[in-house]
Amino acid sequence: MRKFLVVLDDSRECLNAMRFAAMRAAHTQGGVEILSVIPPEEFNHWIGVGDIMREESRERIEAHFEVFAKWMRDKQGIDPELVIREGEPVSEIIAQVHDDPDIGVLVLGAGTGKKGPGPLVTQLTKNSGTLPIPITIVPGDLSKERLEAIT
Repeated sequence: MRKFLVVLDDSRECLNAMRFAAMRAAHTQGGVEILSVIPPEEFNHWIGVGDIMREESRERIEAHFEVFAKWMRDKQGIDPELVIREGEPVSEIIAQVHDDPDIGVLVLGAGTGKKGPGPLVTQLTKNSGTLPIPITIVPGDLSKERLEAIT
């Protein structure tokens, strides 16, 4: 089964990327894999403090994931998988694509602010020629109705 890989982060555009991935998966009998990356700088403390912070990050990610997962199950009939990795986000996204041969499309949300589409879109499009899968970039300001129409 082809899976759509979508990145879970705290950006506003993440919501549209999640919606797009779930809708496309539902229409193509695919799956959704949600990846969240914990950056290493969050744990540059004493070992005990770093371990506590790592666990708190995982709990926050799992709670955030459950919100999206419930919507995907209830509205789209998709039961997503959660993958949590630690490291630099771009490197970990690329590693996940290489580690899971069922991933067929990487779905990213593009920011709409003055700073551009966001660091993940900017960095990953530079690497797009060497990725073994296509990248779908979903505009962060697309309406839910427009997303439904194009998926």
